Amino acid sequence: MNEHPPRSWTRHAAWAAPCALALLVFLALHSEGLSIEQAPDPAGAVFAADDQLSQSDADTITFSRDIAPILQENCQLCHQPGAIAPMSFMTYDEVRPWGPIIQREVVRRNMPPYHYDTDVGIQELQHDRRLSDEDIETIVRWVRAGMPEGDPADLPEPVEWPDPAEWRLAEEFGPPDHVIPSDPYTVPARGQDIWWQPMVESGITENRCIRAIEVKPSLAGRAATHHANSTFHVQNEDGEWVRSARLTEYALGKLGEVVPEDACRIAPADSRVVWDIHYYPSGDMIEDDVVEIGLWFHPDEVADQLEYDQTLTLYYLDAGDPNLRDYYIPPHETLMTQGMYSFDHPVRIDSFQPHGHLRLTAKKLEIYHPDTGERELVSQVSNWNPGWHLSHMYEPHAAPLMPAGSIMIITAWYDNTAANPWNPDPDQWVGPGDRTTDEMSHAWIAITHLDEEGFETLVAEREERERQFTEASDDQ
Repeated sequence: MNEHPPRSWTRHAAWAAPCALALLVFLALHSEGLSIEQAPDPAGAVFAADDQLSQSDADTITFSRDIAPILQENCQLCHQPGAIAPMSFMTYDEVRPWGPIIQREVVRRNMPPYHYDTDVGIQELQHDRRLSDEDIETIVRWVRAGMPEGDPADLPEPVEWPDPAEWRLAEEFGPPDHVIPSDPYTVPARGQDIWWQPMVESGITENRCIRAIEVKPSLAGRAATHHANSTFHVQNEDGEWVRSARLTEYALGKLGEVVPEDACRIAPADSRVVWDIHYYPSGDMIEDDVVEIGLWFHPDEVADQLEYDQTLTLYYLDAGDPNLRDYYIPPHETLMTQGMYSFDHPVRIDSFQPHGHLRLTAKKLEIYHPDTGERELVSQVSNWNPGWHLSHMYEPHAAPLMPAGSIMIITAWYDNTAANPWNPDPDQWVGPGDRTTDEMSHAWIAITHLDEEGFETLVAEREERERQFTEASDDQ
C-alpha cells in the first residue's frame, strides 16, 4: 500500500490586499461563492446564554445534583490533584471560587478544550469533548443563582480515574499491541527550541494494519513536548534507509488517531522510525526524557479483508514547495493563506487537524465540486488555541467523500496585532518556520484512498441510511 501523492497548487494573500488572489481563485474555480472572506468571528459560535436564558428555575439547580455530574464527565480528568490543569474541581469548596470563570469559559467554548465550530460543517465527530448547550445553560443558571451547594447526598459516585501515565486509548482498545519509544534526551530547564531526531528500530517483524495510534510524552516532559512527528523508513535495494510512510503526528493536547474499520494504515516490517521531536524548555530540566508511540493492530484475519489504504499527510497551504513559502505577516497586520489539493481518484477525508503557532486564529476545510459548482464547508475552527492541537475525527457515516477531480481547500487566518492575546510581540515581522515564534501554514489530514467501486458503495450506503432515517422520522 503506497501513499498517493496529491496534485496541488496554492495561492497567498494578505487581508489588506486580496484582489489578486480573489481574481485567480475565481478564474480557476468558479465565478460565484469563492471570494476571499474575512476571518471567521469566534463570537458567532458562542452560546448566547447571557441574552437568552430564563432564570425562572435557576434556584432549583444545585452543585451536588446538577453541576458535579457535568464536571465529572467533562472536566475532572484534567481538573484533579496531580493532573495537567492548574486547579482541582473535585469538590464544591474547590469549584465555588472559580464559578464565574467557569461560566465565562464554557460560554465562550474555551473549555473543555475542543475548539471546533458548533454551527457550521460536519458535527458528527468521534471523541467530541464539547459541552452541550443544555450543560452550558445549566452552569450559567447555577452561577446566576449564587452557586448553591444543595444536598451532598445528591452527589454522584466518585470516578476511579486512570493513572495519567497510562494510555488514554486503552479504555477503548485495551493495552497497546506494540510500543515504540524514542531514544532518551535530556531537556534543559531553559533555552530555545530544540529538535531531537533519532532513528530507532520499530521492532515490527511483519506488515501490520494499524487500528489506532497514540503518542504519549512522559509525565515530566509533556509540558515541554511541543510536537512529536514520526515516519517509517525501510531499506531500498541499495541498503539505504528511505522514507516509506508517515506514522503519526503528536502536538500539545492531541488524543490520538483511530483508523476507520475499512481501511489500513500500514506498519511495514523490518522498518525504522525517524522521530522529529520539538522540545521547548519549560523551566524544569527533564533527564533522559522518552516519548512513546502506542500502536493497536487489526487482527490478521481482519487486515486481510481491508481493500483501501489510509495515509496521514501534512498538507501545506503552500503545497510543500519551499519556493512558495513567501508569506510574511507585517507588524500589527493580518494575513490569510489558502491551499488547494485535488486527487486523480476518489477519497474519503477521515480527520482534520489544523496546525499553527501563536498568530494563527482560524482555519477551515472545504471541498469544491467542479461539476456542480458547489463549495462544501466541511469543518471550521474560529477560535484557534495554540495550547490544544486537536485531530477532529469524523464519524464513519459522516466523513466527507471527494469524487476524483474535486478540490480540497484549506484556508487559514493569522493576526499579528496586539488584539491577539497569544501574540508575544506584535512589533515583529513573522514568517514561516519551525520555531514557536515562527508561523506554520498546514493541516494534518487523514485520507482513505478509494476506487470508483468503493466510492459508489459508500455513496449508496449513505443514501440508504438517509432514506431509513427519513422514513423513521415520518412514522413518529
